[in-house]
Amino acid sequence: MKRYRVLAAAGLIALSTTVTACGSGAGASGGGSDAKIAFLMPDIASTRYELFDAPLFTAKMKELCSGCEVLYQNAAADPAKQQQQANSMLAQGVKAIVIDPVDSAAAASIVQAAQGQGVPVIAYDRPIPDKKADYYVSFDNEKIGKLIAQSLVDQLKAIKATGGILQVNGSPTDAAAGLIKKGIHSAVDPSGLKLLAEFDTPGWAPPKAQEWVSGQITRFPNQIAGVVAANDGTGGATIAAFKAAGAKLPPVTGNDAELAALQRVISGDQYNTISKPIKIVADAAATIAYEFAKGNKPAGKTTLFDTPSELFTPTVVTRDNIAKVLREPGFAVKISDVCTAEYKAACTRLGLNS
Repeated sequence: MKRYRVLAAAGLIALSTTVTACGSGAGASGGGSDAKIAFLMPDIASTRYELFDAPLFTAKMKELCSGCEVLYQNAAADPAKQQQQANSMLAQGVKAIVIDPVDSAAAASIVQAAQGQGVPVIAYDRPIPDKKADYYVSFDNEKIGKLIAQSLVDQLKAIKATGGILQVNGSPTDAAAGLIKKGIHSAVDPSGLKLLAEFDTPGWAPPKAQEWVSGQITRFPNQIAGVVAANDGTGGATIAAFKAAGAKLPPVTGNDAELAALQRVISGDQYNTISKPIKIVADAAATIAYEFAKGNKPAGKTTLFDTPSELFTPTVVTRDNIAKVLREPGFAVKISDVCTAEYKAACTRLGLNS
């Protein structure tokens, strides 16, 4: 956890705008080879944006083009700040905006402003339902919700657990969170297990999730058989609430395969998470943005919210398959980072030797 906090703190340094010049690559002689591409991420509550999304997107753009610039900013969970950042990017003459919106509804005005200036918008990870973006790239969020919930339901039935389920959803202003919530319900509602209560976590903020779960532990003493948490931040907060209350820790889900969550899965504190190799989405978004910058209009492989889209399939991670997942090519987190001294014995038991 100390290493996790250090990494997260390191990510804070990257909050100011960074401009990266792209090196030589396949697109050096094509149109758009001197384009500026905006990459706008939503928050620092999840460490992934600073540690993985931004550097991976920039690396792919470097591979694709020569003379390009990636203009990166993080809105720190402030939709007004993200609007200002987008306006700044448009003023700097970007040829495409890749955006993971803080607030999916508020981001509609960013799409309208950009398209009004002929600048295409690629929604990244979170969709923008109220105003059609030019493209949407993500893992399938509804499927994520269904997978984590079904995994939990199957486990609770296997161990013949008694009691009901808590559901800790993501932010009510995030359309992706709404899709995850829909997916969770598609597994929980027909399961025969009682849904005790659910909560939409403002801004995905772990402290808000922990506060709510703490109240439910008091409200439903010895009745909580499992908790479906929509991401690793809310999952970690749920686990912290149970530990603080001195209550028996039930199986808890997550999503994002963050370093701390992988360690919790290994130790047995967290039941599952979701592997979404960020490189897959970052590479796809960079490729699509570059095509738009060259004046092309990439075709979607599917549509969502009437937007041409590409949706990738994620993988549920539990103790049963974590050794395999961590060894998959391109997985962002190294085994040596996960299996620190505190987790060495648990890693060895699971066959995780770096």
